Amino acid sequence: MSEGTIKRLTDKGFGFIASGSGPDLFFHMSAVEGSTFEQLREGQKVSFNEGRGPKGPRAENVRVI
Repeated sequence: MSEGTIKRLTDKGFGFIASGSGPDLFFHMSAVEGSTFEQLREGQKVSFNEGRGPKGPRAENVRVI
């Protein structure tokens, strides 16, 4: 698993994670595990797996650290 910081959240149920080792990764609220999307905050540390979506890399299995 990789680690990063939530950079931005939207009111449409998706966000972006700054991983420090490349471009920011998109994630959808369905990828969040162990908490709800509404509990996430910008600046929180998270762990995730990097996957591939239809528009490029995305974060999967997102968990608050």
